[in-house]
Amino acid sequence: MARVTVEDCLDNVENRFELVMVASKRAHQLSTGGKDPLVPWENDKPTVVALREIAEGHITSKLLRDSTAIGREHQGEN
Repeated sequence: MARVTVEDCLDNVENRFELVMVASKRAHQLSTGGKDPLVPWENDKPTVVALREIAEGHITSKLLRDSTAIGREHQGEN
């Protein structure tokens, strides 16, 4: 298992704050079974898998933009 560093991930997101937001959203998707992992699981926790996906460029900040837009649509239904 290779270590994932923040610097590895910052090539694919704008800043550390965004990295935390994207990684937490993706880890939640993985832990609830809502999405399949894009990298081998390798006995890692969902947070580590999410960071590996970001470091490899499979997941970007687009995940946040898409989920924010979906949330706004659901708020408009009330």
